[in-house]
Amino acid sequence: MAAFDVNQLMKNLSLSPENESALISSVKGDWKVLPPLIAKLDAQVSKTGKGDVSATVDACGVYTVLANNCMQSAEAHLCASLPVLFKASGCKQGAIRKAAADSVKAITSNACANSVREVLQYCFAAAQIEENWNSRVLALNVIASFGDHAPEQLGNALPQVVPEVTACMTDTKKEVSEAAYAAMSAACDVIGNRDIEHMTSHILKSITNPEEVPEIMHALAGVTFVQSVQSPALAMVVPLLLRGLKSRVTATRRQSAVIIDNMSKLVDDPLDAAPFLPELMPALERSADAMSDPEARAVSERASFQLNRLNDLVKSIVTKGINYDLVLTALKEKVSGVPAEGEVALKHIASLVCSLMGVKHFDVEQWSDVSSQLAVLIGDSAAAAAVEGLIPVCKEMIKIETANDDDDDDAEELCNCQFTLAYGTKILLHNTNMRLKRGAKYGLLGGNDSGKTTLMRSIANGSVEGFPDSSQVRTVFVEADILGELSHLSCVDYIMQDPRLAGLSREEVLATMANVGFTENGKAKPNNPVSSLSGGWRMKLAMAPAMLQRADILLLDEPTNHLDVINVAWVKNYINSLTNVTAIMVSHDSGFLNDCCTNILQIDRLKLHQYKGNLDSFIAKNPEAMSYFSLKESKLKFSFPQPGPIEGVKSRSKALMKMSHCDFTYPGNTTPTLFDISVQVSMASRVGCVGENGAGKSTMIKVLTGEVVPQTGEVWKHPNARIAYVAQHAFHHIENHLNKTPNEYIRWRYANGEDKESLVKVSMVLTEEEKKLQSEPFEHSWKDDDGTQRKAMKVVSELVGNRRENKDKKTEYEVKFKGGEEGWVTVEALTRRGWSKGCKAIDARLAQRAGLYVRTLSSANVEKHLGDCGLGAEFATHYRMSALSGGQKVKVVIAAAMWNQPHILILDEPTNYLDRESLGALAKAIEEFEGGVVIISHNNEFVSTLCPEEWVMDAGHLTTKGEVGWMNRQDDKISDTQIITEMTDALGNVSEVKVKKTLSKRDQKAKIKILKKKIKEGEELDTDDEEFAQEHNLYD
Repeated sequence: MAAFDVNQLMKNLSLSPENESALISSVKGDWKVLPPLIAKLDAQVSKTGKGDVSATVDACGVYTVLANNCMQSAEAHLCASLPVLFKASGCKQGAIRKAAADSVKAITSNACANSVREVLQYCFAAAQIEENWNSRVLALNVIASFGDHAPEQLGNALPQVVPEVTACMTDTKKEVSEAAYAAMSAACDVIGNRDIEHMTSHILKSITNPEEVPEIMHALAGVTFVQSVQSPALAMVVPLLLRGLKSRVTATRRQSAVIIDNMSKLVDDPLDAAPFLPELMPALERSADAMSDPEARAVSERASFQLNRLNDLVKSIVTKGINYDLVLTALKEKVSGVPAEGEVALKHIASLVCSLMGVKHFDVEQWSDVSSQLAVLIGDSAAAAAVEGLIPVCKEMIKIETANDDDDDDAEELCNCQFTLAYGTKILLHNTNMRLKRGAKYGLLGGNDSGKTTLMRSIANGSVEGFPDSSQVRTVFVEADILGELSHLSCVDYIMQDPRLAGLSREEVLATMANVGFTENGKAKPNNPVSSLSGGWRMKLAMAPAMLQRADILLLDEPTNHLDVINVAWVKNYINSLTNVTAIMVSHDSGFLNDCCTNILQIDRLKLHQYKGNLDSFIAKNPEAMSYFSLKESKLKFSFPQPGPIEGVKSRSKALMKMSHCDFTYPGNTTPTLFDISVQVSMASRVGCVGENGAGKSTMIKVLTGEVVPQTGEVWKHPNARIAYVAQHAFHHIENHLNKTPNEYIRWRYANGEDKESLVKVSMVLTEEEKKLQSEPFEHSWKDDDGTQRKAMKVVSELVGNRRENKDKKTEYEVKFKGGEEGWVTVEALTRRGWSKGCKAIDARLAQRAGLYVRTLSSANVEKHLGDCGLGAEFATHYRMSALSGGQKVKVVIAAAMWNQPHILILDEPTNYLDRESLGALAKAIEEFEGGVVIISHNNEFVSTLCPEEWVMDAGHLTTKGEVGWMNRQDDKISDTQIITEMTDALGNVSEVKVKKTLSKRDQKAKIKILKKKIKEGEELDTDDEEFAQEHNLYD
């Protein structure tokens, strides 16, 4: 379009179809025609007299044409003209009012979503009480329309929108109040909080009907808030809370405090709450001061504490925030060659960028409106380059950092990064910051499965975005777990095989090992195999490679696990001596964190928060964090299956396991680890086994459970007893199955009705002497079918798997002899012939099958069982065990051990890796468990809470303490124990379990007589009678 055409248009502002098309082409072809044209249009629209109607209407028509056809080029200028159009929409001339309103609607509906930030300011000005009511209604209608085509941007602006619209809702002009109500309804639809969205209509009513506030407060106080609370939800609820706090009714003020307390705990980003705190905090304090009810005042004080906590967090945040002037300056630095006429467009684009920063959109695709409008000014390629350069600058502006309150301002900064961390499909940390300084000691806290270990592994693996490269900052992750495939190595060779220590001499390694206690004359010798080390010495062994690598950052996962008091003190002294090394430590030992930490890092609501000081100072600011360290504070619940009765055992205090006068020496050692140990365990036992590292606690339990065989003494277990044993190095149970899910592992372990773990014990492996005895003939006597007594030399080839009690009350096992014959042999005879371990294996299978009968080994049942032991379905069924944290793996091992409903539960260091919430749940489950429990632990609180009896190990010698006789008072009859009378299969079908009826001697004698007659006459017996006949040897 030629220049003179534009000039002609500017003279009369009327558009024929030809002129309209030419105008569109001209604007799209050269944006520089817009500034003079818009100036002319603005001047004309400002004229609203009777003689100006035609020209002003024509001018409005030009705005509408540009809005509908040239928005990419003209958006900045059209949005800047909204104030004059809003003014015209309230004039006396009806035609002008309609034309101006049409122009406003065309501009606001066609403008990009991120223009809402700028347009809202014009709407707020037009909605003021001094403006014409037509203009106010139009402005409110525009605000309502943003709920449809810009909901995210409207939601982000609610803190500004709500007070402006609220003021109009009680306007005396009906049209204004109705438009305001509609605008507020649209605002309620974009708050994005499912917890209160069902309440929004009631909140709206309370604005215009204050008498409804008490009832609405009552309903809102009963809402369970679970979703994160952000500024849109706060913008909607805070005005209601302020009205509630001003109420004369104490109950209403109290409910307001309850809501404040509940919601403020779920505010992830303190900056979301910042705009509301200046008004809310003093209102809550005034309300509390006016309360005479002590309980209501206490509620208000709790809420006030939460607001002060948020306020402290706001004060601790260092950020430039969304600063329009800084953004405009940064934008101008990225573009060049834009003439003065482009200033309006640049200011509008800067506003778009501020909007994008507000909703945290930083992908190039999300900045398409910025790119397209910049392209109008400087071309496509230059616009793309400018956007790519501007995004990181703007992202840095809103980066949140904690105020630097370090005492040592000169300390070197090792890391200052912002990152997101995920664990599979679960987000653990989102857009959070981490700042580490050299020499600082950080305690890392967080709830169950919050991602503490995952964060440290990610740091060690170099997968945290923005974390310095290993060439700049050397990190070492210290773990006490010994790799299974290397467990045969000596301690020194185990360290030297680490590829990170290549180049170090054996002498250097031995010298460092000596510093942590590995000497030829000490308890732990450098040339002894690592498999012989106790848990405490394994942790000290793990410290040696870290010392040799001269790390900048040490990552310590439960460094006091397995350690006694003496060795915990050693670790504390070592960490505190590292003045030039930074440490990040996960520990549930509160004393350790108090003595070692200079800072606390807390994972809470997807953010990593940092606090100056040790644990005590952190707890003082965050009392609710005490749940990390107190067993009684746990809200998590574990549930263990109950053991049920044992045939032949009438008392809970009757021993089910014994070891008598046992000595044990590890291969390669000359000094015994155990000396003359005698203990017993019953279903009434609650025993805590304590002692220093290397005293022999775990070895004693291994002997008791048959994991190893003593050189002298006897070990006995009731043939029908089921034993669950979770070893000190719990992961050895699963280390060969890490490619299975927990659900798959348990189903594999108990397939075919037996526990495969029980078949790999050293005590179940035949010796050469036993193999020789099994191959030698022995004299066997039996009765043939006609009752004749027979004798012959026989060799047992295998045990068939059945067991019975003969008429002399002796236990017999069904066997197969060489030659194919079958028969029954007493346990005494089989033991003499080297078959005692085979008999024990059959006892174990029969006991396990009795425990497995009531639950089908289905995926659904196993998933529920894992859930009862604290592992959620997502991790139980859909994650391989290699991806689980240490605490989750321990839960898998405990759940697997408990699947067959054991009578005795033996836990060796169960407190390792479990957080305090899980420990509390474990303690409650053990309290409710009706079987016997033996616990080895250095956690005095855990042991003292559960165990009235103590076994104290000292250098291989045992002393018993506590109330051993308490078991006698627990001598409940097993017959009183609830017997399971139904079972559930994999499909959820419930069927009745037949329970054997105990016959009196008279009834038993009568039944024997009847069955003998049936057998003699050749009658077929049913299953129960057949079993009864076999038990009482009626076929002999």
